[in-house]
Amino acid sequence: MTSRQACLAGAAAALFSSGAFAGDPASLMTAKTFTSSEGLALPYRIYVPAASDATGKVPAVLFLHGAGERGTNNVAQMLHCIPQLMRYVVEGGHPAVVVVPQCPTGMQWVDAPWGALSHVMSEKPSKPMQAVIEMFETEIAAAPVDRSRLYVSGISMGGYGTWDVLQRFPEKFAAGMPICGGGDTNLAARLVNIPIHVVHGEKDSAVPVTRSRSMVEAIKTAGGRKITYLERAGEGHGVWTPTYNDVANLDWLFSHALRGCYGQDK
Repeated sequence: MTSRQACLAGAAAALFSSGAFAGDPASLMTAKTFTSSEGLALPYRIYVPAASDATGKVPAVLFLHGAGERGTNNVAQMLHCIPQLMRYVVEGGHPAVVVVPQCPTGMQWVDAPWGALSHVMSEKPSKPMQAVIEMFETEIAAAPVDRSRLYVSGISMGGYGTWDVLQRFPEKFAAGMPICGGGDTNLAARLVNIPIHVVHGEKDSAVPVTRSRSMVEAIKTAGGRKITYLERAGEGHGVWTPTYNDVANLDWLFSHALRGCYGQDK
């Protein structure tokens, strides 16, 4: 583990230690590695709770981290948002399967420049995203997951990843929450029936705020009525912290379900 990775891991543990139970989010989750059909080894963490309802099924959340947490230590990706999410799941009475992959160093969830004002979604996912798609399907097939309640969220690089996976599988996810990311506005029509809560900082100097503005506008123009947008006035890139600190956003995410395994949101 590098000194930066050790610092990130320590910060994650410190953030989580304020919860009602001891430990850090990584200690609550099983560390695994998935090898994709393309031969890429993808580290990830997964939390699987005991079944809680009459059907024995629980929701599943896929979280995609930002660029600063890339690597192979299978810990750094727990730094942002996962402490709040795990507290919500474990202590808040909202049991769910939580899956947190780690993108390898030098790679991206989406092969697009973060500072560009637009990009076109590639026909094939990036190698890390392909690994995520395969891994997530494998895990939700094995766990007690309610397939009508699959959620995806991500920050920065992971915000791009969130848009990407929603555009590739618009029938699969009940809701999404991309934070300071960007998608392909040409594919906005695919997203008109998905509840999406978009957050971006007005003064973001890493990912242009127009990336979120343009996606929201394109979806609305295509007929989407289930998209909401919060632009945090005067704030920069790290708007994921106040977003995940506000439990109302997680309540919103968990409130959605598809009609049956696939279809329109209830």
